[in-house]
Amino acid sequence: MAAQRRGSARNSESAAIERKIKRGHAQRQASAWSGPRGYLLVLMPLAACCSVGWLYLSMDSDITETLVRQGEIVLQPRIFRVPCSEDYKNYKRYPGCTPQTCGRAVTDGVVTREEAQMLRRLAERGLSLGGSDGGASIMDLHSGALSMGKQFVNIYRYFSEQIKEVFSEEDFRLYWAVRSRIQRTIAETFGLDSTHMYLTKPTFFSRMNSTAAKTTHDEYWHPHIDKETYGSFDYTSLLYLSDYGVDFGGGRFIFMDADGNRTVEPRAGRVSFFSSGSENLHRVEKVEWGTRYAITVSFTCDPAHAIDDPTLP
Repeated sequence: MAAQRRGSARNSESAAIERKIKRGHAQRQASAWSGPRGYLLVLMPLAACCSVGWLYLSMDSDITETLVRQGEIVLQPRIFRVPCSEDYKNYKRYPGCTPQTCGRAVTDGVVTREEAQMLRRLAERGLSLGGSDGGASIMDLHSGALSMGKQFVNIYRYFSEQIKEVFSEEDFRLYWAVRSRIQRTIAETFGLDSTHMYLTKPTFFSRMNSTAAKTTHDEYWHPHIDKETYGSFDYTSLLYLSDYGVDFGGGRFIFMDADGNRTVEPRAGRVSFFSSGSENLHRVEKVEWGTRYAITVSFTCDPAHAIDDPTLP
């Protein structure tokens, strides 16, 4: 009976994650045209044809600065401060967690390349059971959501007989250890109380390649703001599991600022993290060749949106 209740809870959580991911895709697509308030103010005086042209120039041709290159090794967080947006005035504040100073940071000193390789193999095993028909697939160990063709399935239910042949307790312990380190690093960098930060959904593995998109789930490249897209996000982190220029081309992470774009080149074991408000509008370049693996790990200040670490059924 307890096992049935756990299974029912996972199924419900998987459905909720799928709805949230679908909503996020829709909002990302919308933001490709509307952008944040600041971009609208720039675009409104221009003719429609010019505004569209300007936006795509910004997206594809105006990469003005590379914050961290793939070949660099940044052992201590390299921090880039940006002013917090006005958005935070509209959100409930949580002492010890809500951003007081905003920015973005990159470090190679939190997760080893060996650990990244182990997590990549975990992702490869799990995603080999399904995968999107298009260029972007996700696997969420918390809810069990797994891309399957044009839909999502619950990996724990769909592959219940095989799941312990795919994942091990050691996999989940490594995932927890890495997540905990990322959380502490974000807290230390932004001067937060890590006990007031909570893991939130969606937190997931992603696999991206150059296959043409088949559904909106596959269109990962639209500019978006995480706080607007997902609601619960206050801090976003990306742990890269493969190397830009070696395992894949394209696929760089781009912050879209008013005075130009700034990029992070993925490197296995590299963690990039940032405050999730509109001060960090961003997108991912389309992958041109190869396969890009990463984990999105997200945190909230609101305990009502907290999720637990995943456990092997």
